[in-house]
Amino acid sequence: MRWTVHGERSLYESEWMSLRLVDVELPSGPRFEHHVLRIPREAASLVVRDEAGRVLLLWRHRFITDTWGWEVPGGRIDEGESGEQAAARETLEETGWRPGPLRHLFSYHPMPGAVEQRFNVFLADGATQEREPEPDEAARVEWVEPARVRELVLGGEVRDGYSLTALLWAMAAEEI
Repeated sequence: MRWTVHGERSLYESEWMSLRLVDVELPSGPRFEHHVLRIPREAASLVVRDEAGRVLLLWRHRFITDTWGWEVPGGRIDEGESGEQAAARETLEETGWRPGPLRHLFSYHPMPGAVEQRFNVFLADGATQEREPEPDEAARVEWVEPARVRELVLGGEVRDGYSLTALLWAMAAEEI
């Protein structure tokens, strides 16, 4: 059931993303153009837990959806940076906490039907507060009990897919 790609053309290009129109043919014969968003840099998120099992979360606004929600720290992996380095850097920038040793949990493609981007999820045990979070990153940063994390997820207060995926996996694997 592999689709055949006959070519593609650019509709928009930036350093952050490329919107492409891809000429594809289905195994059953129909041929059409499919929109594809290519995001050239991978991204990473980090579930940080302390010695009491609490999880480090940040409360922030997302202008695109005009919503507030709880998130785990994360973001784009910069050129020359490993996933672990990016997850640690993003955590420090967004929360002011430097995470302890990181362990890679898994990688995935969040929207493989339309978006080409790989996302990496890490887990860290412990963190040391070094400073306040960067002012544009979070309205609040909190250490949240695992039972409360479950309530936030079930109550729809964790709205972004990257955080939901990381937290749900960590809960299912009994990491939190």
